[in-house]
Amino acid sequence: MVTARRPDTAFWSGRTVLLTGHTGFKGAWLARMLRQLGSRVVGLSLPPSTEPALFTMLLPDKQVDHHLGDIRDAERVRAVIRSARPSVVFHLAAQALVPAGYDDPAGTFATNVDGSIHIMEAMRGCSNIEAAVLVTTDKVYHNDNTGLRFREADRLGGKDPYSASKAAAEVAVACWRESFGAQMPPMATARAGNVIGGGDFAPTRLVPDIVRALVQGESLVLRYPDATRPWQHVLDVLVGYLLLAEQTAATRGSIPAMNFAPDAPADIRVRDVIAAFEQAFQSRLPWTQAVDPPPEAATLALDPRLAMETLRWRPRLDHQQMIESTAAWYAAWRRGDDMARRCEADVADALA
Repeated sequence: MVTARRPDTAFWSGRTVLLTGHTGFKGAWLARMLRQLGSRVVGLSLPPSTEPALFTMLLPDKQVDHHLGDIRDAERVRAVIRSARPSVVFHLAAQALVPAGYDDPAGTFATNVDGSIHIMEAMRGCSNIEAAVLVTTDKVYHNDNTGLRFREADRLGGKDPYSASKAAAEVAVACWRESFGAQMPPMATARAGNVIGGGDFAPTRLVPDIVRALVQGESLVLRYPDATRPWQHVLDVLVGYLLLAEQTAATRGSIPAMNFAPDAPADIRVRDVIAAFEQAFQSRLPWTQAVDPPPEAATLALDPRLAMETLRWRPRLDHQQMIESTAAWYAAWRRGDDMARRCEADVADALA
């Protein structure tokens, strides 16, 4: 069996990393990981969108050079990137919720497409940038609900505003790579399956909805209980992003896009996730199905072989372990534990 790679501390230590969306769920965890690897982290983001917020728990001592700004503001993006002079850029800032895309389709496209273009234009001509990873989603593929495990060369699409905007961002990245060539740093896009883990408090996402239902003693309302998704733990995905950045720097962007998803099983239903959390929390989670929810794909699965073969990336936690880890995080939070210390330990385990 191939030994899974871990991020190279020698690569990250002392490097300046520009991270957009650092106040969000994945962004806050990635900022913490980069700090523990020895990087200087410069963050550009809107303020945390939830209360409580993982960002304020993870980084209470202001270990990030924190810049507020909207990626739809091209001049603000350019100013922060040019002044920071990063050697690596991670672009995570996005409108990342499918239901919110239906509520504000124009705003979703502006953030996810125009915002990505602003990042690329700000990086254009910056010789100091060795690698840029622009994060999209597993939903960029043209999904006909056959259960096909999508590979990176498969047709892009998107039937809802969020998915379509992320597919359009992928097209924009390919366009800038081809059109401006040597003016652009080595770039890759990362397409990850549905992530779960401690510290997610966003609306209309499954795990935060489960936690809120437990705390408030209410029933869950599920949009599509039989929909299947490639669930995986957030720290496993972020290790993949770090490895992709290292590979992109080393090979000058030889691989333009990469999937990150569990190898198996890839067909876990929403109702199965609920049942696993019931077992982990030892509490029943009653639920009802939403009436006339907006359309979403019934099945979704990614093929992660490229990441596994090229990066030697492997998810550290299986389905049961990631549920137990996530439930334990929220149990600690509800007890009032020192969450910064807990998150530091979780990151150390993920990087080991």
